[in-house]
Parts: sequence; C-alpha cells; structure tokens
Amino acid sequence: MKIAIVYTSKTGNTEELVYLIRDLFFQRNVEVKVYRVEQFQDMAIDQFDAMIVATYTWGKGEIPYEMMNLYHAFEMQNVKHVVTGVAGTGDSGYEQFCGAVDQLRDMLYVHTTLAATLKIEITPQSEDRKRCKKFVDLLLERVTQMRQ
Repeated sequence: MKIAIVYTSKTGNTEELVYLIRDLFFQRNVEVKVYRVEQFQDMAIDQFDAMIVATYTWGKGEIPYEMMNLYHAFEMQNVKHVVTGVAGTGDSGYEQFCGAVDQLRDMLYVHTTLAATLKIEITPQSEDRKRCKKFVDLLLERVTQMRQ
C-alpha cells in the first residue's frame, strides 16, 4: 500500500497535524511517506494508492499559493483510482474556517475517490486524536475497498 501525505504549514500547526496522522498510520503498521509540497512538485500522483493533502487556510479562506500546483495536478492527471483525504488547521474566528480544506475537498471529490475530510481548530489537541483516528480508519477502509 503506497500512501503519501503532502502538506504545507506556515506556523507549524498543520505540520503537527500531519505527524499525528502519520503516527496513527504507523500504529496500524502502514508506512506513509510525508512530503512538504515543495518536495512533491515533480511526482506523479497516480503512483500512490492514497494521498492526504494537508494545508492551512490563507487570507479570506483561500488555498495557499504553494498548494496551487498540486491542486492543478489533481485536475490534470487521471487519478480517479487514488483514494484521498484532506485535512487542515484553521481559526474559527475567521469567516471561512478551513476554507482551503473545503475547496480542496470539492476538487478532490470530482477528480479522485475522496474518503475523508478533517478540520482542526488551530492545532491538534488531545480531544482531536479520536477524530484523527477516524480519519485514518476511513481512508484505510476505502483503500481496502478499492483494492478488492
């Protein structure tokens, strides 16, 4: 099973979420490759069984600039067989809480097999661990279904 997490993080909150999710996969004996989006630019999405895109939200609910090449790559490649999840951190004090997660979710729903979405307030707290585990479980269930 080939799974990647591709992320961007400005303050470290999304990066913390990514490593929490990665550790939950490891607890299930599933290896996951983690890439900052800058490291992933020239890789083919379709070589993975599953991919998680993790991001913060910028400005007024926008996808950060550095994620746009990945966004367009999903639109341009034949990746309907790739199971995806989108996760992100945000601040509910803003009008568009995790707006980038919503935009990525909508695009991934059209172009991939979207399994799960996860929004975290600012930074992962102990009570978010159950939600992160559910996110991982949903993604793994969908990959298993797709491989049968």
